[in-house]
Amino acid sequence: MRNDKVSDDRALTLPKFFSYYKNPVKLVSAAGGEIRAWRLCRTTGGWESADDLIDEILLAVGGEVSSLSREDFVQWVEHDRAEHVQGEGSVFALYETIGAILDVAEGQRRGLTSMEQALVVGLRRKTFVMFEEALLAAGDTAADPSLGRDVPGDGPEQRGAGHRGP
Repeated sequence: MRNDKVSDDRALTLPKFFSYYKNPVKLVSAAGGEIRAWRLCRTTGGWESADDLIDEILLAVGGEVSSLSREDFVQWVEHDRAEHVQGEGSVFALYETIGAILDVAEGQRRGLTSMEQALVVGLRRKTFVMFEEALLAAGDTAADPSLGRDVPGDGPEQRGAGHRGP
């Protein structure tokens, strides 16, 4: 675990969300005010420690590291999980539903309607919560289902919801 701490002079409010070379990464506070970084594992859908990236992410200016809103982070994580993680059950059935909505629009060479876009965003939020709850139950302490729940003032930006990739 890193010795970096969240302090008033750095004005770092956590959690923070990033795209690091097209991989979703979250920075969170840990016990004692330390900062932890977690990167999505595309094969399992769980979280891998990425503490070695903290300085690079925080000091990066443009390039392959960009800041994400919480909503964009949730949407990106669920896009990647749907594309890369294999499994059965209700979460994967919802991934198939999202894929079917995107396939129809793509087949018709059009963007998503506002209703389809809202449905995709809402379903991805739901699958995020469900997947994170399953990770917690399996002992993944980096999982945080609360990130997929609505928070006042953090409504969906819906940017990219109608696309295959983030």
